[in-house]
Amino acid sequence: MAINDTKAGAKAPVATPTLPKEVFNVEVKNHELLKLAYDAYLANARLSSATTKTRGEVRGGGKKPWAQKGTGRARFGSSRNPIWRGGGIVFGPLGIENYKLKISTQSKRQAIRQALTLSSQEGKVTVLDFKTTGKTAEAVKFLEDNKFTRKTLLVVEQKTPQLLRATNNIQNVLLVSTKYLSVYHILNADNVVLATASLPTLKSWLAKTKNGEEV
Repeated sequence: MAINDTKAGAKAPVATPTLPKEVFNVEVKNHELLKLAYDAYLANARLSSATTKTRGEVRGGGKKPWAQKGTGRARFGSSRNPIWRGGGIVFGPLGIENYKLKISTQSKRQAIRQALTLSSQEGKVTVLDFKTTGKTAEAVKFLEDNKFTRKTLLVVEQKTPQLLRATNNIQNVLLVSTKYLSVYHILNADNVVLATASLPTLKSWLAKTKNGEEV
């Protein structure tokens, strides 16, 4: 396990020379874009698994409950009427609902920049290199040595089998590849640990506009 000694044992300050200002020092006028990106992440992960049956799909109810006239009661043609107990459901979920929310690529990148900026300003961002042979004990020691006791987001350039084995069984630790960062992960993390190799990728990925120009 290798750790960058310049950052070990301490939270990164608000202004860190190694953090590109194009990504970690953008203006955040409000949180509207952050909320949009946060909601879009949750909505796009939502499954349409809930289903209900209409009166035509509920079993039974083929026989008319009682005669049309002469009983003094309201007329009914089926016991599967929606207003009856055990009847069909009106306007219920059918399992084909689409909950997805669209957000443009540039808006998504801007939201991630804003989230990283806020995390940096709060002292949550640290630049550290973590190397392991795949042992969970090595990851636990890395977290304890750097006082990462709460929700920790490990951002690496590539998720290797060794990193996955070392971190998969640790509670409150999430391993993410650089280009799979999301506003949801960043805002929910108490510590954002960036590998040194991920910084150039973050800058090239997030600090470019659609035309290839820097923001």
